[in-house]
Amino acid sequence: MTTTVIHKLVVIGVGLIGGSFALALREAGRVQHITGIGRSRENMRRALALGEIDEIADNIESALKDAELVFLAVPVGQTGEIMAQISAYLAPSTIVTDAGSTKQEVVAAARSHLAPHLKNFVPGHPVAGAERSGAGAANADLFRGKNVVLTPLEETSREATQKVTELWEACGARISRMSANRHDEILAAVSHLPHVLAFALMNHVVSAGADGSNDAHDNDLLRFAGSGFRDSTRIAGSSPEMWRDICLGNRKALLNQIDAYQKELTVMREMLSDGDGDALERLFARARNAREHWLKSLPG
Repeated sequence: MTTTVIHKLVVIGVGLIGGSFALALREAGRVQHITGIGRSRENMRRALALGEIDEIADNIESALKDAELVFLAVPVGQTGEIMAQISAYLAPSTIVTDAGSTKQEVVAAARSHLAPHLKNFVPGHPVAGAERSGAGAANADLFRGKNVVLTPLEETSREATQKVTELWEACGARISRMSANRHDEILAAVSHLPHVLAFALMNHVVSAGADGSNDAHDNDLLRFAGSGFRDSTRIAGSSPEMWRDICLGNRKALLNQIDAYQKELTVMREMLSDGDGDALERLFARARNAREHWLKSLPG
């Protein structure tokens, strides 16, 4: 069995995900040269200094010359625009993959802008991240033991899918394949909804305890918030731009999850209003047991 080595990797968006992918492949000996493209010159210089990339591209055309793999690690709202920019400069053999958190929107963009290259397009989503962003947040071990979902199109070649699979496995990831629609349904429940709830909870507490100031020290509620609140709102520290695009890109599935969650809250509110302690305890116990069972099922 041959080992996939990329002679030239182009990372568009060298932040947490793009930079970590580059570092992981470099550490695994799976890439020879990495070219980076990004909006912030300061961030790109940081990526270069950290060894995430070997060069900063001046333009799309020069960046894609002789590129074997192009990795799109940009907010999903920018994906269509980037695809339109790169399409004319892709060689017939260049593979394109992405890291978008929603897949149906990305697939639609690819059909619009990468039509001649669909056999080499492998949509993907590494289910990994952190609150920090930018090249300075990149970590070669970010994907180790984490899920990466690939949603190949009917047109995607087996060879392209296999090569992208091997590269993610070299990063230490566990690979799953499914349809773009199924991916978006699942992620709406276990990723997108929790982020929305964290943002909403943080805003609620800030507003409820506000005295006209944005200073947390002057907020009566936040002054007494402990580790439980910190853990519940950790992901509210994520990129607002990125999560705006994710929510809008997966709007239908996310709305369904929000509606279902509101029904759960309504049931809980009725138990509380009725003073039904037994029902509340049963509900809490069921949730606790489900969480413990889930944690025991996790690898490692």
